Amino acid sequence: MGTPSGKSSINWNLTPINGFTLLELLVVVAIIAVATAGVSVALRDSASSQLEREAQRLAALLESARAQSRASGVPVRWQATAEGFRFEGLPPQALPQHWLAADTTVQGSVTLQLGPEPLIGRQEVVLALGSQPERAVRVATDGLRPFVVQPLEQP
Repeated sequence: MGTPSGKSSINWNLTPINGFTLLELLVVVAIIAVATAGVSVALRDSASSQLEREAQRLAALLESARAQSRASGVPVRWQATAEGFRFEGLPPQALPQHWLAADTTVQGSVTLQLGPEPLIGRQEVVLALGSQPERAVRVATDGLRPFVVQPLEQP
């Protein structure tokens, strides 16, 4: 059924509909959800990663003090204190003397001899967090190799 001019009667010149389709909205919500999950995982600082970071930092500080002791020929000792720790034999403020996390503790009374001899005896220190004392790591050396972080074996 045509019109007298021979054109169809359907009007294809509709006004455009403004807005988003349901599919477009779902895609945006899904992208936001994935981004939020990624950020929350990246920002989370669990106690175990905090303890691991403290142990890695201590191992680096011990190796630095060991190298300074060998270079100067002066014996250096590391000892835990109530406020953090100290390096005896180094100039004041030569190395940091506090923990990054306030609740980091050293299990037992430990003093480490860091030189000046190139070979030192086997030494270790066990770190834990006051909030979770059951989680602990060991920072140790066999006297020849550098200090490394090791998991603490439970009895």
